[in-house]
Amino acid sequence: MISLSRPLILASNSPRRQQLLRELGFDFTVQVRPTDEIFPANMPPAEVAGFLAQHKAEQFQSDLENQLVLCADTIVVVENEILNKPANEAEAQVMLQKLSGRTHEVITGICLLSSEGFHTLSDIAKVEFKALTNTEVNYYIHHYRPFDKAGAYGIQEWIGMVGIQRIEGSFYTIMGLPLHQVYQLLLPYIHV
Repeated sequence: MISLSRPLILASNSPRRQQLLRELGFDFTVQVRPTDEIFPANMPPAEVAGFLAQHKAEQFQSDLENQLVLCADTIVVVENEILNKPANEAEAQVMLQKLSGRTHEVITGICLLSSEGFHTLSDIAKVEFKALTNTEVNYYIHHYRPFDKAGAYGIQEWIGMVGIQRIEGSFYTIMGLPLHQVYQLLLPYIHV
């Protein structure tokens, strides 16, 4: 494990984010605080993920001691429309049909809170899906239940394997944690 000068808290229940941060070599604890994921209606989509990541970090500000708190938020944007997490199968079907045969953006915002303040960044990746059949969409939704994923899909799952033709940008941004940016934010705190 890479040693940090302060304890690290990952403010995310996402098993994918936890796995990625562990694979990056950092030891951390998981602590999540309830946060509404509401953003101003007129906010440009490119700013939403960073705004939400920092809003999650703000929940830790009042009782922050000598810790680092890492928060993240991922959104999917197709034709300037933000696709959040689907509430049910019908919403997941609609979202996947919107992504079918198109290129969309995945934007992941991260925020590192320390006693020095907030450090917020966002990364954008582009994903191109082939035209998906109804059978493929239904199979994926039925077998993978992607209701905890922005845009109703996980790139590392079956639909990513059969449906994604091209990506531009970081694979890890699409998974929900741009590791290259996380590493740069944590670099000043690495204990050698």
